[in-house]
Amino acid sequence: MKMHNFNSGPSILPQEVLAEAANAIHNFNNTGLSILEIGHRTSYFEAVLHEAQQHVKSLMGLGNDYEVLYLHGGATTQFMQVPMNLLDANATAAYCDNGIWGNKAIKEAKLFGNVAVAASSADKNHTYINKQLNIPANSAYLHYTTNNTVEGTQWHHIPDTEVPVIADMSSDIFCRPMDFNRFSLIYAGAQKNMGAAGVTLTVIKKDILGKISRAIPPIMDYRKHIEADALLNTPPVFAVYVSMLTLRWIVNNGGLVAMEQKAKERADLLYNALDAQPLFTPTVAREDRSLMNAVFVLPTPELEKEFLDLCKQQGMVGVKGHRSVGGLRVSMYNALPLSSVQAFCDLMTDFSNKHA
Repeated sequence: MKMHNFNSGPSILPQEVLAEAANAIHNFNNTGLSILEIGHRTSYFEAVLHEAQQHVKSLMGLGNDYEVLYLHGGATTQFMQVPMNLLDANATAAYCDNGIWGNKAIKEAKLFGNVAVAASSADKNHTYINKQLNIPANSAYLHYTTNNTVEGTQWHHIPDTEVPVIADMSSDIFCRPMDFNRFSLIYAGAQKNMGAAGVTLTVIKKDILGKISRAIPPIMDYRKHIEADALLNTPPVFAVYVSMLTLRWIVNNGGLVAMEQKAKERADLLYNALDAQPLFTPTVAREDRSLMNAVFVLPTPELEKEFLDLCKQQGMVGVKGHRSVGGLRVSMYNALPLSSVQAFCDLMTDFSNKHA
């Protein structure tokens, strides 16, 4: 049975990447060694790391004023590491509260300084993006989540502000072209659009660092990682390697312009099908719908269970919504073929006709 992977993360990877990574476990680049056992300070791994870093800069159109780091701890660690490095104890940072992950980032930032909530969508259970920002002029930075994986909302523009912009792009990085030079710091867990779980990409404009007074443990200090050429401690070698392969796949398949075109094709197909089926109801404001994560509900829990059971029978995995919001969710990351979305739409149609 063909499997259709709609998991929200860890999520689908390109088949070419899986094949090459599998080969490298046994014999990496014909060295006779596994990628799992090469030294992280060898020329073998340094070539992997530098290629990954170069792909990031090339895809984002960044110059030498930016540094690319691969770090441990997931994007959740960045909720703490960002304010630790950028927010002084008596200073203020502005944060957007557009969902679970933004809210968690706010709580972490409050451990290090003051937080001004620039915008919140909590009044409507985060089913839209509140674009009316109230950013204090003295803010050290503005932090926002570009795509809300759980709630299914996405910013379709970069917030307009004079303060440095920090973005958690964990669930939509490399899905579309953007003016990445407008960001002072970008971070993203790799396990959705750019690799396997276990490593976090952090892209930093160097001029934002070194402006706070607190002492920072070296392992948490971005400057120390930059000084060590991203090798301050042993990195997750295999996860970095899979990320490099995935970035190479994006480059070889048309770059971000092509990724966006395919993302829109998948999203249009799914949302048009959802809007055409009265039994299925999208929960997000139309103008804020995510290209990556579509969330929707059925009229009753019994119907949801019946449909989820049917999805399982048809090899469609990852359709159950996040435990905090319930409902259903289809994640459509870069590597998801359009045929999987079509199969899901056909299943929805058949299910609707059965219950008409």
